[in-house]
This record gives sequence, C-alpha cells and structure tokens, in this order.
Amino acid sequence: MRTVAFCLAALLVLGCASSRPDGDRDAAPLTLDRLLSGPSLTGTSPSSPTWSPDSRHLAFRWKDPAGSRREIWLVDADGSNLRRLTSESEGRTSVREFAWMPDGSSLLYTRARALWRIDLSGKSEKLTTFARSPGDLAVSPDGRYVSTLLDGDLWLYVLDDREHTKLTDVAVPSISNLPVGRYRRRDVEIGSYIWGGPTYAWAPDSRRIAVHHVDRRNVRKVPFPNYLADETDPNFVRRSYPGDPNEARTVAILDVATQQLDVLELPDPTGTRVVDFSWSKDGALLIDRESDTAVDRWLHVRDPDGELREVWHDHRETRVYTTSGSAWHADGAHVLVLADIAERYGLFALDLDRAELRLASDAAFDTTGGPVVTGDGAIFYTTNEPNPYENHVCRTSLDGNPHRITRRPGTMRPYPSPDGMRVALLHTDDTNPTELYLTDAAGRGEEQRITHSPPPEFERQRWAVARYVTFPSLTDDATLHARILEPRDLDPDRRYPVLFGPVYSNTVRKRWRGFYSTFQQLLVQQGYIVVQVDVRGSTGYGREFREQFLADFAGRDLDDLESAVAYIESLPHVDPDRIGIWGSSYGGTLTTYALLKKPGLFDAGVACAAAVDPHFFGGDDVAIVRQPDTHPAAFLRGAAQFAKNLEDPLLFIHGMQDQVVPFKTVVALAEALMREGKDFDFAFAPTATHGWTSRPHYARYLLGKLLAHFERHLGPDSVR
Repeated sequence: MRTVAFCLAALLVLGCASSRPDGDRDAAPLTLDRLLSGPSLTGTSPSSPTWSPDSRHLAFRWKDPAGSRREIWLVDADGSNLRRLTSESEGRTSVREFAWMPDGSSLLYTRARALWRIDLSGKSEKLTTFARSPGDLAVSPDGRYVSTLLDGDLWLYVLDDREHTKLTDVAVPSISNLPVGRYRRRDVEIGSYIWGGPTYAWAPDSRRIAVHHVDRRNVRKVPFPNYLADETDPNFVRRSYPGDPNEARTVAILDVATQQLDVLELPDPTGTRVVDFSWSKDGALLIDRESDTAVDRWLHVRDPDGELREVWHDHRETRVYTTSGSAWHADGAHVLVLADIAERYGLFALDLDRAELRLASDAAFDTTGGPVVTGDGAIFYTTNEPNPYENHVCRTSLDGNPHRITRRPGTMRPYPSPDGMRVALLHTDDTNPTELYLTDAAGRGEEQRITHSPPPEFERQRWAVARYVTFPSLTDDATLHARILEPRDLDPDRRYPVLFGPVYSNTVRKRWRGFYSTFQQLLVQQGYIVVQVDVRGSTGYGREFREQFLADFAGRDLDDLESAVAYIESLPHVDPDRIGIWGSSYGGTLTTYALLKKPGLFDAGVACAAAVDPHFFGGDDVAIVRQPDTHPAAFLRGAAQFAKNLEDPLLFIHGMQDQVVPFKTVVALAEALMREGKDFDFAFAPTATHGWTSRPHYARYLLGKLLAHFERHLGPDSVR
C-alpha cells in the first residue's frame, strides 16, 4: 500500500475447492484469543525462494510446523530431497536474508547481527558480526564481496581479507524521536523510497553498483506527538501532503575502487519515483521511473560509456495508481515493459534500436506482475487469466505466443530457474495460506507441492469456502463482482447478519490474506455472512472501471457498495436489517463515507485508520486526488461536511502514531460530529501505527471493540 493505502496497484457463481478434506467437525471453534496467541494457527509460510546459479537447487526461508524459527531450506530442482540446511543451534533468532555464492557451492546469510557462510552439506562458519543488523544482503557477481545496507549507507565485506569497508557516507539520521511509523525514515539514505522501490544493484563487472539515493531534507516537518514520553514529545517526522515536494529520489553509480558516487541528473526527483533499475549483461543500466501522479512513465538507459538517454515515455492524464515492471531481455537489445497503455495491463517488448513496442502478452487479460527473464530468453509474467479472481503464470517470447503454465486455482507468484527449465511458485487460495510448489516451465504436468506449513489444528478446521458472484450496477451498465463467505452448514430457514469487509479495492481474489482471512473465518463461525466487493478502481475489469476512481473517492465506489447491498438483500437467507460494514485505511474511508453519505444503507460500521480529509493525504496519493491547484474539487470532499447525516452506529479505531493517516484528521471529524450532537464510539491505541493490529495487546483490545460493536448492533438480541 502507498500512503492512505489507496493503492490500486484490486458471471456465474464460482466455487473454490479446498485441497484437503472437510476436517474434523469437533475442532475447537475459533476465538480472538486463539487467533492472536501462539503458536500460529496458520503456521509460517515459505518465503524468498532463490535458485542456485546452476539451477540445481532451490533455497528458501521457512519454519516447518516442528521448528521454532525460520531457517534456510533446500530442495532439488525435481522437487526431491527437501531438507533444512541451517541449524537452529546457531542462535535464538531466525535467518533474516541469504544469497548464493556465484559458483553455487555455498550460501551467505545473516542471523541477527552476524554474517554466516554454509556449504550444501550443512557445514557453517560465522564470518563476522556487524554493529547492528544489516539489510539487503548481496554478493558481487565475481564472488569477492558481500554488500549490505547498514544505517543508511552501503557497506562492503571482503571475503578474502575478512574486512569491512564503508562504501558511502551519505546517511543523515531521522528527526523522529520515536522508532515507529511508516515515515520514520532517515533524512538521507541509500535505500528505498517510503513505499518501496529498489535499493542497489551490482553491475556484472563487479566494479560498479547502482544505488537508490533518497534525500528527505526538503520535506516538511509534521508532529506526531508521543504521549507516553515523560513529557509529551512532539516527535516530528518528514511527511509531505498533496501539493508539497516529495522526497528527492534519484540514482547514482558507485565506483567500488574509488568509492566515488556519480549522481545521475534525472528530471524532477521530488515528483517522480524510481520504480526499478537493472543492469544488462553488457553493463548498460535500465532505469524505470513514474511520476507521483502516475500520469507519466519513463524508461532511461545509461550506456556503458556513461551516456544517459530516454528510450520510452508514456503520458495519460486519466491514469491512477499503476502496476509497473521492466527488465532487460537476454539479448540486450530489447526491454520488457509492464504497462497500462492499452485497455488492459500488458507486457510489451521494446526494441531499443527502433523504439518500437510489441505486445508479448494476451490482450484479453491483464498482466498483473513481472516480467522475469531467464538466461535462455524465456519471459515469465503473471496474468488474471482465466478470471479476475485468480493470478496465474504465463510464459512468452519477444514475438508473443504466450501460454499459461499453471492450472491450480488461486494466486501464484513465479520464480523461474536461471536456465528457464523449472519454476518455483508461491501459491495461495481461499482456504490455504501460501505454500511452495515446483512446476515445469513449459507447463507440462501438475504443480508439485513442496511445503506443508500449517499445524494439524489448521487442518481440522472446517473453513468456509468462498463463492464468487456477479450482479448489475444500479447506476450504470457495469457488472460488479463479489466474494461471499457463508457458514458451511448454512440453514436456509435462518436469516443471517452480513458484514461487508474488510472493504477495499481488489478484494475479490482467491487468496489467503494472512490474519485478515483468519479473522473473516472467525466472523463466519460467529454467524455472519462476509462479503467483499471489487469497487471502482479495482483492476481486472478494464481501464474505464479502474480510472473512474480518479478524484472520485467515496463516489462511485459507494454506489457500487449500494448495488452490492441490494444484491445481498435479495438472498433469502439474509436479514436485510442486520448489515454492517468495516475496513481499514481506504476501507475505513469507505466505511465512514458510507454511513455519512448514504445513511441507512448499513446498520452499523467500524472505520479503522480512516482517511477522512484529502488535504492530509500523503504525497504519493496525488495519483488518485492529484493536487489542490490542479484538481481543487477533489479536496472539497472532506468527511466533516457530512457530519450532520450520521444516523447509524459508528465506531472509529485509530492508532495515535498512524503517520499514513494522521490521528488528528479523525479527531477533527470527531469534533464535527460532537458539534452536531451525534453519538458514536472511538477506540484508540497510544503508539499504534497504520498497521494497528501489529502489536498483540493493541490487536486484542481494538478487535475486541470491533466484535463487540457488531454484536451489540447486529447480533440476534440487538436493539434496532
């Protein structure tokens, strides 16, 4: 998500089949305490699958059900010989990061502050200890150096000499006095921008490193008071508002031998983010950039001789948040570009000599991720074929001819082997958290499951299985899509309460979304039907549906929710007088505005981390509201003007250290509601951030308030 979390990047009735039997009917019912206590009910999913350079082995981080922490695991390319490589006896913390040595004989990894090396037999050696835990571990292509980011600068560890070297000296500490919050970042650093992006990348000759240089000293200082200090601490952070200059983001080339930084002169660094950068095998650097407004997209190439040139530019005024990606083709003469220049997102091959684009993906479906190019020139990407609810892997070439290589229903993320013969997959669906699979890169045969992460308790649960429905919009000719979770033993003679939520864009998907999915299952067990809707701005339904969201938050997206309520009320097993709504961030925004602009549509709502005043959106949210001087009407949509309309029970949940959606904005709305004599409820947590469930004691308290609110107003004994 990016600021205010408005990131958009999200037929017949369809069901999603579970990969396991129905489970034990006597399994203990879910409770909030169980969801928030250990060991995890869903286990720990595998992460960071990385192929050895020779494509013979796949390494990944995982904590199996019998383990106590994340370790490095190996599996052979054919799916055999799964084994844990690192030992839990090395320390009390998990393996944080790892990287293969170029010859594939060993791996380097970090555990807490220590750097280790381990060979494929499991023989390990501690190489050094850092002053603090490093990040972004990488090995130079020639295998001589280990690079890490530490305290905002790039450091080098020389394997032969076992010495540390600080390669850059750019870091300036954060002005914040409290180590929490999205915007609590260093004033200057080598690292990503606030919402992601690249950090650094080795050139193939191991003599140069491309680094992402971020300078925030021009960004305004905003107080986020810390009331738990001995005396109230104003706790300033750097945070921009729409119309402000953003953090300055650019790319520099670091000479490893001289430690000199060559900062590239890229236009408008405070209004443009660096999406990514990558080196060709011949030493040319590809730089992918996008304006914060999403209106413009550029590709630049810095040639080996140092010349910087623009090779592609796209401009569209109606564009909102986008999904972007780019990569060199193995031939060094083409670049693959994921872009939304047609009706649907597509993967295009850019001929650098001719400056021509050619579609390499299927125009009938959206390209949702990638590209990834292997050494043999094969191109892999993800697509929403065969329907918007799924995410599959396709293989294509420069000449097109794409074909899907995965069939298992759900959502896939691909990791092809360097030789292009095998693909590792991280797969999830409605009733299964993420697991690791292997498959043939040509799509021959079924996906082979490698990991089984959840404990037996998870398998015993009788999880509700989602069904997918379509229905007409009440305001135009659009077809809308919803995901519905219902009790498995649905009583057709009973009238069930309904909870829409968590509401958001891009929610009608076959995937397990961590704690949110488990919490939805708890709600179903407590007797609710749970509904999610892909409102305007969601991806998968064409450009017009997506871009109608521009400068129209709490507009047609609310109309879509109203259409969904009409559809749900038509179901014979639904109680039309007990329909609630809840969500966080943009979902909290939808909840707040739904109750204020369409009173009576929902019978109760819980608005978590709700963005209610566009003047306080983040600098990156200009992608959906633009700026006050260019789109003033979008900034007249604050929620306080509708305070007099509140009729239905509303609970606000907010973290006081939420730097994405400032706490003061919902406090100002509360003041407006009080002036109108309105009754509502408010639950807050002193140091909770935008991720208000991230601390167990806050999650238990705030989610308990959410459950109690709906039980009081939608339960069988509620007074209406």
